[in-house]
Amino acid sequence: MARAGLKQMTRTPEAKLGHFIVEFATPGIGHILKQADCDFALFDLEHSGFGFETVKSALRYFEAAGLPAIVRVPSKEYHHIARACDAGAEGIMIPMVSTAAEAEAVVNCMKYYPDGRRGVALSIAHDAYRQGPVPEKLAAANERTTLFCQIETAEGAENADGIAAVDGVDCLWVGHFDLSVSLGIPGQFDHPKFLKAVEQTIAAAKKHKKALGRLVPTTEVGMALYKQGFDFCCYSGDVWVLRDALTAAITTLRKGCMT
Repeated sequence: MARAGLKQMTRTPEAKLGHFIVEFATPGIGHILKQADCDFALFDLEHSGFGFETVKSALRYFEAAGLPAIVRVPSKEYHHIARACDAGAEGIMIPMVSTAAEAEAVVNCMKYYPDGRRGVALSIAHDAYRQGPVPEKLAAANERTTLFCQIETAEGAENADGIAAVDGVDCLWVGHFDLSVSLGIPGQFDHPKFLKAVEQTIAAAKKHKKALGRLVPTTEVGMALYKQGFDFCCYSGDVWVLRDALTAAITTLRKGCMT
C-alpha cells in the first residue's frame, strides 16, 4: 500500500506524529525515524545551519525510508521556497507568516502555472528525474507540495483567520517561543495573551478545515494539544532527545558506579 503523503495527512483529523531534525542529517536518519514509527520529519533550515546541498541529500534519505518530510525554509523569499521545492521537499514550512497577503505570496512562489509563478524545472529531484507531459507534471507538483504557515507573531495570530482562508495553505503551525516573544511575554505559555493567540489560531484552523501543528516538548503536552485540535505534533528534536536520554543514562551510571 502506498504511503499517505503530507497533503493527504492534512485532510484527516488523526494524529500525525513526527520529529524535528536540526543537527543529524546522517544517511540513516530517515530509517531511524521510520523505525521509531514517526509519520513525518521536520527538517530545519532556519536555525540549523544546514544548506541546500545538505537538504537535497537528506530528502533522499527520507524518501528511501518512505517518510514524508517538511522543510522549514529560512525566509519567505522566492529563492528559498522554490529551491526547497526543486530539491524535492514535499512540505514547505514558512516562518513568521503574519498576513493573508504574505501567505498568498508564498503560495505564488510554491506553485506552478496556473496556481503560481514558480519557475519550471522538470526531470530533476522534485519529480524523481522522470519524463512526462508538462501539464501533468505541473499539476502533480501543485497537488503534492504542501504548505505549513507558522503563526508566531502577534500580527499573525490576529490574522490567523485570513491566513487559514488562503487557498493553498494546508496547515497553521504555532511557533510558540517566537509567538510568546512577539506578545512581550517570552516563554510564558500560560499567560492569557498567549492563550488567546493560540485560541484564535485554533479557531481559524477549525473554521477553514486546515490542519494545525506545533512542536511539543513532552508526550504529556503533545496529548493535551491534540485534544485542543493540534493534529500535527512534532515531538522534540534530535539534539534534545539524544542529550536528555544520554544525560539520564550517564547520571544513573555515575551514581551506580560510585556506590
